[in-house]
Amino acid sequence: MKKSLLFLLLFCTSFWMQAQYTEIINSKRPGFSESPYSIGTGVYQVEAGIFYRESDQFRTFSTPKSMGTQLFLRTGQLLERLEINVDLAYQQDERQFYNVFSSITKINGLSKFTVGLKYLIFKQKYTDRSKEIRSWKRKFAFDWKRMVPSVGIYAGLNTNILGEGFKEAGMSPKVAVLLQNDFTNRLVLLTNIIGDKITTNNPEYGYVATITYAASTRISMFAETQGTFIKNQNNEFQVGAGLAYLTSPDLQFDISIRTNLNKGYVDTYGALGCSWRLDLHKDSLKKIKQDNRPKRIKNHRGFFSRLFKKN
Repeated sequence: MKKSLLFLLLFCTSFWMQAQYTEIINSKRPGFSESPYSIGTGVYQVEAGIFYRESDQFRTFSTPKSMGTQLFLRTGQLLERLEINVDLAYQQDERQFYNVFSSITKINGLSKFTVGLKYLIFKQKYTDRSKEIRSWKRKFAFDWKRMVPSVGIYAGLNTNILGEGFKEAGMSPKVAVLLQNDFTNRLVLLTNIIGDKITTNNPEYGYVATITYAASTRISMFAETQGTFIKNQNNEFQVGAGLAYLTSPDLQFDISIRTNLNKGYVDTYGALGCSWRLDLHKDSLKKIKQDNRPKRIKNHRGFFSRLFKKN
């Protein structure tokens, strides 16, 4: 009797259904783009880093150097598709004023405090050809549904709880459309279309496109392009690259560097960071209509988790 109960427990456990949770940490770092997938209910995640920026842009008011820390807090609550996050940055700027003479001042303080919600509205499903035995061509053919991305939306509020040198005119909204194409189990494209500070006098609109490739079960790398269009200011374009190293399912370290594509000056940015999660996720049961048995469906949308399972 005990053996039968144990077998039944193991059978049911292997068929529980999960929606957003992944066994491997799903981090936004080290790129600037964001996946449409949440981290799952009962998960608390911290993504932190330090950065240094240097620019040789010459104008009346400029910021030759900046350094600081970034902190991105994430949790999944209530719904598997929903994520709550807080984006913080504390930095020190070296600001220069040049007229007849040049003067330099240093300011520091909280430069970003944004609270947001992210929700997955469409999850792409791919054809499982792993059990295809009749046709080699069909088994290894490209699944054209992979060209249609999963879609998420983001809505946030830029608070004005900032340092004196970084304060804005007031609070403002930030919105984004988040897209993800899983071309293979190792190769993923993230595309974000962003509107920031859209109710201020200087709204920002832009995009971030990031291609990530998992080279091994420990190392993953990325290349990224970003464009920002600001009213009454010059447009900004950047490219970046970096890699992440997974030390455990819940801990990741990363390094990245980026530069601008604008003519006339060079803007260089470097960052080091890590991501860690407290995993209190509990599996939930959901019946599948075909055979009325509870099934476990795993998702692997993180920087590394796509390596270990097939979509």
